[in-house]
This record gives sequence, structure tokens and C-alpha cells, in this order.
Amino acid sequence: MPAEWESHEATWISWPHRSGQSFPDSYDRVLPTLVSMATAIAESEILRINISGIEQEREVRGLLSNHAPMERVEFFNIPTNEPWCRDHGPVFVTRSDAPSLAVNDFGYNAWGGKYPPFGEDDVVPTKISSLFGYPLFQPGFILEGGSIDCNGAGALLTTESCLLNPNRNPSLDRESIEQGLRDYLGVEQILWLGDGIEGDDTDGHVDDITRFVSKSTVVTVVEPDSSDPNHDPLQANLERLRSMRLSDDSLLSIIEMPMPPRIEREGLRLPASHANFYIANACILLPTFGGDSDQVAVSILSSLFPERRVLPIDCRELIWGLGAFHCLTQQQPIPV
Repeated sequence: MPAEWESHEATWISWPHRSGQSFPDSYDRVLPTLVSMATAIAESEILRINISGIEQEREVRGLLSNHAPMERVEFFNIPTNEPWCRDHGPVFVTRSDAPSLAVNDFGYNAWGGKYPPFGEDDVVPTKISSLFGYPLFQPGFILEGGSIDCNGAGALLTTESCLLNPNRNPSLDRESIEQGLRDYLGVEQILWLGDGIEGDDTDGHVDDITRFVSKSTVVTVVEPDSSDPNHDPLQANLERLRSMRLSDDSLLSIIEMPMPPRIEREGLRLPASHANFYIANACILLPTFGGDSDQVAVSILSSLFPERRVLPIDCRELIWGLGAFHCLTQQQPIPV
């Protein structure tokens, strides 16, 4: 599995539905954020959008036509239940033989069966592989794309709270899951963190806490307020990262990024995190939340990716769906 910063042929997204569960009574309010995301991606790569029929395609075309370069926007009649393409979409891997790209269709059960129905989401990878003629692998276990992060050089980050949760693969132990990741993603090292952040209904996806930004460097979020429930688990993850070694026995280079201010709605804490950024070909889509940490996050990512524009986009409405840009996107690598 290539690293996210390696060149993409395209980015896949699944457009949400007004009647879906992700944005109850707020669909119209998230549209400006979705349009900004789609426009930024299409400026440097193909944007492939899963839609549910001609009416939704017509609606989305109307939303994007005055903003995005439509010659790089493609629509596919692949119905979905919800918009979180990182988790239900195809996990692409490169191959040394022809065709040089293949699709992994891991099982999907809406984060442990929390949000039925999810049958349409579960078959998205198979439909995409069929449309493009890519070989399809079906590993036979549950895995969401947001639960893993790869450096493209054999290392993979994940969390115990998600991948070892019995609501995913109750019959598999740590060793079996590790072997599955090695077999289907071509990785060698599995680097385990502990818990995720408060309010994350995925049981702790790694893309909300720690991300590879180079083969040997990670960005990890920290919470300086010791009274915040996120402080202790994020400090514990930081300590784990400090003790990890890569395959050449070198330590990770660790960049700490502050958590945004606490965001609540209807009595619920929302999983706002600057770590849920998406690395497109020419830009980085950075979720911001109206606090002092926004500019700190911009500065950190700008220094790490000087060849890309860092685009801070307000996600205070989007996060009501309990996800941000990384959760919405899935990269398709350029075939080698």
C-alpha cells in the first residue's frame, strides 16, 4: 500500500444523502465544506464521486459546476449508505505484475454494527474493481481505511482500541490480524497505539490521532490540558511512539500537534482533530475548528510539505457527522 503523499491518479468520495444518518438536519450547512473539498482535490487530480442515480448526479454537478474544474470530475452510479469513503471504499495496492493496481475489499460493518443499514457501503470496493477491471482481493475480515496509516515503506500504524475490538473480528487475535495486514497490504511492521479520542464513534481510528508524513516521521496530536479526557490517552500514545523503532532500528521522528478546542453539540463531544487531514497531489486539506490551534496546525504541515498548499477549511459543521476530510476520501495510486 503506497503512502498517501505518493502520486494519485484520483481521489474517491461518496456524496452524502440529505436523508442519511451522518448529517441530521444539517445537510445544507455542510455543503459549502464539501464543495471546497471537492474543488481543491479536482485542481490536481481526478475526483471520482459515488452517487446514487441520475438525480443525485444532477444535484452534485450543479453544486460543483461553478467551482471545480469539471473536466476532472467523474461520476459513478455506485449507491452508498453514508459518505465515509475512507472506511467503505477500496483500499488500493500496487503490484509488480500486470495489471499493476489491485483492490482490497475488506469487510465493512459500520464500525461494529453501530449504524445499519450498511449493505450498499460494504460492496463499494467490489463494484469499483469490476468497473475498472482491477484484480480483487477479499481478505475475509473487517477493516476500515481510517483505522490504518501506512508509510509506503513497510510500516503501518493502527490502534488496539479499534482493530482488537470484538465488534469487528471476534474470532481473530492480534497475531491473526497482523498477518492479514501483512498479506494484503504488503507491510512488515505493525505499530500499535492504544486508545483514540473522546467522541470518536469508530472506537479510535488512527487517522484522528497519528499520521505518517514521511517514511520515518509522524504527526501526533496532544492535549496539553491535563483535565481533558483526551490528555492521558494521547500522552500514552506519545510514549509508545517514542519507544517505537522502524525496520532499520531507527527511532521515529515525532511532531506534536495540538488538539483543537473542545466542540460539543446536543450534549455530545465531537471528535474534532487536525490529524484528520488529507494529502492530495497539490494540496493538503486541513480541518480547522475556529481556535488558536488552527494556525499552529497550518504552520506544522506547511513546514512538512513545502511543495503543497495547506488549505485550512472550517469543519465545525462537518464534524457533526463525526468525521472530516480524511474520513471522506480514499486515494487511488498511479499504477506503477
